[in-house]
Amino acid sequence: MDSTVGPPWNKMNNVNSEKPYSSSTREMVVGSGDPIVDVLRLLRTQAVLPVRVHAASPWAVRFDPHIHVKLGVVLTGECWMTLDGCEPLLLHTGDFFLLNNPPAYTLASALEVAPCEAADFQAGENDGEVRIGTRADEDTYVCCIDFVFEETNTSMLFDVLPPIVVVRADDPRGALLTNLSALTVAEMESGGVGRTLVLEHLAQLILVHMLRVHADATEHPVGWLGALVEDGVGSALRAMHADVSRRWTLDELASISRMSRSAFAASFKAKVGTAPLTYLIEWRMSLARDALRNDTRTISELAAATGYESESAFSTAFRRVVGASPRHFRDRARHQSKA
Repeated sequence: MDSTVGPPWNKMNNVNSEKPYSSSTREMVVGSGDPIVDVLRLLRTQAVLPVRVHAASPWAVRFDPHIHVKLGVVLTGECWMTLDGCEPLLLHTGDFFLLNNPPAYTLASALEVAPCEAADFQAGENDGEVRIGTRADEDTYVCCIDFVFEETNTSMLFDVLPPIVVVRADDPRGALLTNLSALTVAEMESGGVGRTLVLEHLAQLILVHMLRVHADATEHPVGWLGALVEDGVGSALRAMHADVSRRWTLDELASISRMSRSAFAASFKAKVGTAPLTYLIEWRMSLARDALRNDTRTISELAAATGYESESAFSTAFRRVVGASPRHFRDRARHQSKA
């Protein structure tokens, strides 16, 4: 099943220019080969809820905790964000923010303004538009998008992100985000056919670009997202995702990273949080759980697609990681989908 090991991939933004690792089971492959795409697919977006906030100073709104991810951009004016447990942050026109599973937080024209509860304004929401104060005095316009994901795999994203990610308007990496936000706002304000679907895709694009910018930041994030952009550990990580069915050895992965076996193992565990081959097994089982839950592959197909010589070997690994046999897991998922 092994194939010739190709050269290490370049950083994440350049992966399309590299030849992917081949696999003799490519027709049975699971996953896309792109770690960010794979994780977002496993998260299975359940809802994308856009909201436009028009406000006239002085104003302050206290929002309840939000499960999963909130994206936002300040389109006009500026506002303070205070997130429980974090220092207050002043956001200017053109700044983007991503809130990761946020606790209660406040948006305000000034820190000294006493906040009202968001629910008081949301009752008067009109097609995703909330107005605070009079239209004539409006000086701030903030657009937000709430993501809700399928709960099963959310830790894959939440565990590698800080509570808040900010991309400033003057950050050259944010130029594409500005264009995407303009399209998003135009679509929000339109009544066009298919608006919901268009907004869903635009929101996904903004989320991916926010993750790219964060991963490419000077102070790299922790976990797989931070490791992706590195030439060493990241090369091995991308290779594993590119060919999840390959029977990778520690020596091969260390060679791709251009590190000694011991240095690679220590660096991978320090950056990603687990040993390389343990990460590979857990990732394979995440893909397998998703395929079984959605009944897209037989167990024997999944065994081949995830690099196991036999169905029994795959079943043993699955039971060790998941705590149930693949057959029992699939049957339970089928029963739940019919309930």
